[in-house]
Amino acid sequence: MWGKDFDGQTERGLQDMRTWIEDAAVRYEACNRSAIRWLIDRPSQSGFLNTKVNSLTGVDYDASSSGLRGPKFTYGWIQGRGLEALVTFSDFYQELNPALSERISQRAEQLFHSLSELYMRDGHTYFLYDEGLNPVIPVDDGVKPQTTTALSIFTYSDAFVAKGLVAAACRFDRENVTPFLDYLHNVIAAIEDKRFQMEEKHALSVENARAEPDDFGPRMILLGAAGLLHRCNHSDEAGFANRFIDDVLARYYDSSSGLLLNVPKQEACNLGHGIEFCGFAFEHLARRPDDPRIKPLQAILRRSLEIGLHGPGIALSISSKTGQANSPYYPWWQMPEAIRATALGYKLTGDISLINLWKKADEAFFDNYWQPNRSFAYQARTMGGPVDYVPATPDLDPGYHTGLSLLAAIRAIQD
Repeated sequence: MWGKDFDGQTERGLQDMRTWIEDAAVRYEACNRSAIRWLIDRPSQSGFLNTKVNSLTGVDYDASSSGLRGPKFTYGWIQGRGLEALVTFSDFYQELNPALSERISQRAEQLFHSLSELYMRDGHTYFLYDEGLNPVIPVDDGVKPQTTTALSIFTYSDAFVAKGLVAAACRFDRENVTPFLDYLHNVIAAIEDKRFQMEEKHALSVENARAEPDDFGPRMILLGAAGLLHRCNHSDEAGFANRFIDDVLARYYDSSSGLLLNVPKQEACNLGHGIEFCGFAFEHLARRPDDPRIKPLQAILRRSLEIGLHGPGIALSISSKTGQANSPYYPWWQMPEAIRATALGYKLTGDISLINLWKKADEAFFDNYWQPNRSFAYQARTMGGPVDYVPATPDLDPGYHTGLSLLAAIRAIQD
């Protein structure tokens, strides 16, 4: 697809486009290599990754840090993301840089054992753990014990950790991957049975899960497991992805705005989630370039970026009716997710407009967020510049949004 001719494009224009794409792959690899080296060079935190750094100052959080940012707290969310990233990058660098691959693999295997022990102990993994690795719930004055086992309820933490454990088991313990595939499918079943609770700052219960808004976020996150399963030679386990894509297109697409709504018939729109959904869907559908769902996904992606790419990046939330931002914050993660989605979308469709939007997302990320001297991005900005705002966890990205998104673009370019 990269060499395809387009009506109205001069040979010089096509060559400039090809050159930019090839240069982008080189820049993305350099960015990822720097970020992954930073991650594995940092000291372990009791067998877990340690990315507890203030993205504005570059200073580590310590015992005196405000709220729940200090080193005595461990966020299951971020560890699951990090495990998936480490395993994926270990595979990527296996031939390109064997020494780096081995170092990444060692950290990944250590984290695999730590996370699998937590999962086997509780039958779940949790958003937040205290110094003794007991699951806790954030409250105004600190934390309280997560006393509800709620074995039938699954969460985003389960989703991220299940993905990481499947990736790691496929690399380190393939003969025993079944329990982790079962864990992943239990999360998927919980989403479809309305036993998935998004908010972990409350007790886990069926009542709390079913009282939450019918957001497409859980389906979006789990859709990312489909690409992982394909790469791990478990495509036969990825049938759920078709159901998720069909459900989201049927219930969340708003024909008036051309966007995916957070909740059917409600105005709020997280453009980043819509963009991420398109990227994951393209990964799943890459083996079926004639699939009829690609065209509406292409249109949703294009519309999301046309509306969203203003200011330093993409606002956390907008009104689908007016297109105006509902939040002053512009998180970093939407930019690399846009890079992933546009690269994969262009490869599948040849839509030249996606190249222009890809360039805008690329420029926004590297000009407004990425800190090459520190090997990580600012977590969030406002129109006035970077701010001390924690979108989800105080830990910096462990190669998940930034790394895996840029890596998907690299693979799309090089395949």
